Amino acid sequence: MTTNDLPVIAAVDGSTHSRQALDWATREAVRRALPLLIVHVRPLTRQIDEETGRREAEELLAESVRRSAIVAPELRPSTLAPLDFPSAALVSLAQDASMVVVGSRGLGGFRSLMTGSNSLATASMASCPVVIVRDDRPEGDGDRDAEAPARTDIVAGVAADESSEAVLEFAFATAASRPGARLRIVHGWTMFSSMLAGGPVLDREEAADSAARTLAELTSGWHERYPQVEIVREPVNGSASRTLVAASATAALTVIGRRKGGESLGLGLSPVAQTTVTHAPGAVAVVPC
Repeated sequence: MTTNDLPVIAAVDGSTHSRQALDWATREAVRRALPLLIVHVRPLTRQIDEETGRREAEELLAESVRRSAIVAPELRPSTLAPLDFPSAALVSLAQDASMVVVGSRGLGGFRSLMTGSNSLATASMASCPVVIVRDDRPEGDGDRDAEAPARTDIVAGVAADESSEAVLEFAFATAASRPGARLRIVHGWTMFSSMLAGGPVLDREEAADSAARTLAELTSGWHERYPQVEIVREPVNGSASRTLVAASATAALTVIGRRKGGESLGLGLSPVAQTTVTHAPGAVAVVPC
């Protein structure tokens, strides 16, 4: 199996959030012409005998396959039910996946928390992009109304360095798979960040011009590779995370980066990524870079 046909993994546990993640993963697999792997991790901590746990997992996976078939009858998903800690299993499986798609909270999640611990842990450690799908409907709304307004924009948050390459690659590919989608590229700057980068330190207008030039340089050449994608560049003075959270309300996906290499030290997500993941009302992709 090549990197071009690695599966989209959908993690399911029977919760409303995981069903929404499954729907999102199914549609994304079709858009990218990739296989779909539906995974239910049987938690090691659950007090249940092995036979019962296996039977429940098979029932949940069969139900998930049926749901996926309603969304995309042409797909033939495969299934897997490992016995492990959820985030550990997903991080391991991510080594051979194009992306992992999870719900923002599972069955054990506290309703007061926007994002569950397993979702955060997977996004912090996986070697492939992790998409966290948030079901932002009020309680009792049932499945999402098919006539609800479509979200079309893809939003990408980029830093002023080479770490943005992987974020841009994933964001452009995502936008290209959605005809008519715009790609909004957000770059946050402050006078302090301008100073650190060797730019203007006193003139705000010059600093704004410098940030715009930096963003143009970061994104140069991408239009030639993805001519079908409309690009909107947004250098933002102030909090990038606040802009990304606000933009996610009307975006199909918000894409942010996570620096690789700090997983063994428990470094996890950067402040911007953490804020975006935990507060964005829409789906967020965390891309290792």
